[in-house]
Amino acid sequence: MNWKLVTLFILTAALPATALPPPEDLPEEVARTEIITEARSPIDNKRLTAAEYADLQAQLQQRPPENPRDQVSPGLRKTIGLLRLRKFIRTVFPFIPIR
Repeated sequence: MNWKLVTLFILTAALPATALPPPEDLPEEVARTEIITEARSPIDNKRLTAAEYADLQAQLQQRPPENPRDQVSPGLRKTIGLLRLRKFIRTVFPFIPIR
């Protein structure tokens, strides 16, 4: 049997690549270099222009970050502290029963 003919037959009978994206699909390299002219607000998801988005980002960076501890009531903070203390005690002294 002529191996050259078999190899040639296999190569010519191969199906075209079906895993390639469609020709109208935009390549990722091109998409990364596009300039975004419209954006959405991270606060309420409204459409913004590029200038409005830049202004909003500047305002958000100037505002000090909120401390989540300020939003928790003192009673809840005390309860969380006691639960953490209980967990520590059970870790260090596992043989002491805690009710």
